[in-house]
Order: sequence, then C-alpha cells, then structure tokens
Amino acid sequence: MSEGTMQLRAQRDQRDPQAKRAKRLTRVLVGAAAVPVMLVAAGCSSDSGSDDGKDKAAEESAASKSASPSPTVRAAAFGKLPEPCSAVTKKTLDDLVPKAGSGKEGASNDTATRASCSWDSLDDNGVKGSQFRWLSVSMLRFESDVTRGEGDKLAADYYQKQLTDTQGAQGAKSVKTAPVSGTGDEASVVRYDLKKKEGTFKQQTVVARVENVVVTVDFNGAGLAGDKTPDADDLVKDAQKAAKEAVAAVTKANGGAGGGTSSGTTSPSKSPSGESSKAPSESSSKAPAKDS
Repeated sequence: MSEGTMQLRAQRDQRDPQAKRAKRLTRVLVGAAAVPVMLVAAGCSSDSGSDDGKDKAAEESAASKSASPSPTVRAAAFGKLPEPCSAVTKKTLDDLVPKAGSGKEGASNDTATRASCSWDSLDDNGVKGSQFRWLSVSMLRFESDVTRGEGDKLAADYYQKQLTDTQGAQGAKSVKTAPVSGTGDEASVVRYDLKKKEGTFKQQTVVARVENVVVTVDFNGAGLAGDKTPDADDLVKDAQKAAKEAVAAVTKANGGAGGGTSSGTTSPSKSPSGESSKAPSESSSKAPAKDS
C-alpha cells in the first residue's frame, strides 16, 4: 500500500467517528423535538374530551330541568257564586223578614269570589211595640293556588276563623255553639244575646262550608218598644233554614252536587279582571246587629 493511500484512509478514519457522532446527535435532537409535539397533541386530545364531557353534562342537566313538571294543585270544585239576594227562597224571606221587601246587595269588586245580601224588617204593632228582624247572607269562595294550597282547605281554615270571630263578638252574652247537620260539608251555629238601649237582641250566626265556599248567615231579632223578646230557639231554626238554602244555592249555581268545574290540576287562577285570583280577605263578613 502506498503512502498516499494510507494517509487518505487515516483521514477517513478520523472523519468517520465525527460523522457518526454528528448523525447520532441529529437523531437525538429530532427525537427530543418530537416528544413535545406528541405531548401537545395528547394534551389537546385530552382537553377536547374534557370539554365534550362538560358540554354533555350541561345538556343532560338542562334536559332534566326541562322535563321536571310544573307545580300543580287540585282545582277548586266551585268556580262561581249564586246571585246573593236570591240565595234564600221568597217563602223563607217572608217568614223570617216579612216586611223586608227586596234585599240590599253588598258591594263587591268580584262577585264570583265575594257576595252578600241583607234584609231588615220592622213589624210595628202600635202601642204594643214592634218586632225587629235582620237577616244577612254572605258567601266567600276560595280558589286553588299553587302557593297557598287547595281551595277547599283554604275555605276550611276560614270556616274555623269565622267561628272563632263570631264566638268572640264584642258585647256578646251567653254565647253557645252547636253543630248543624245537613248543611254543606261542615256547619255550626253560634248564638248569643246582645243588649242595646232599644232592647235585648237575640243573635244567631250559622257558618257553613261547602267545598271551597264559606256561607255565613246572620239572623237577629228583638222586641222593641215593650214588645216581647223573640224566642231564641225559633230564631236558631230560622237561621239554619236560611243557611241550608244558601248552601244549596251555591251547589246549584255550579251545576249540582260535586261542583260544576272539572277536577284536576291548575296553576294560579285568573280573576275576570285578568289578575291573579287571591283568597278573599280574612276579615269577618258578619255585619253587626242593626238598630230599628
């Protein structure tokens, strides 16, 4: 081998290790650069899956909420009240308030919810005195409401309150309370004496509930100018008769027994004015005994 050939091989041997090291370094750098790319790609893939999961969970939650039923409550049985001055028959009016004539209807901004009528009679017997009578029929209807409850339960609460208010009437003496049968779903009569300068008034108040309506009948009588005081037991019977007729009138106005409106569920009702119907005021509907 010539000297020149040996020199070329030595040079080539010296270059080869450097070339090999350069190639290995290039492969390492290329591999190292590929790792972040793979990590970034994996990270993007992971984030995308996470977002998809959140979106899916949100969609399922929204679907669950939209599928939840709206609050409902059983509809009230009765949707209206009868004409108050016709709630008691003419024959009964002739017996209880014979000199009354036509009744006086009470003021109301919604007669489908609140209605009343009253009559008064003075039977003048000259020097023997006179007999005074006063009759009042009041009716309050309670509508079902999703926030307050079913109409008949609201009426039952008011029935109890009306009884309590009547029993605690100002100036009442010898107060007695008794149940009344055959008049709506529940009924009671409260009787007491009310002494006034004209004489002793015998007061009878019958409070009755039929479904979601409360009927209050007030009937009082007095013997004036020396006439005898009427018999309280007779007045109680008369008041109960009037109450029974008024309850029957409520039922009849709504299509007979069981009410005229369909049962089921309802949202807060609307009054004829278009406003949300609310339960009647809980102030006592009983009028005071009337003077001659």
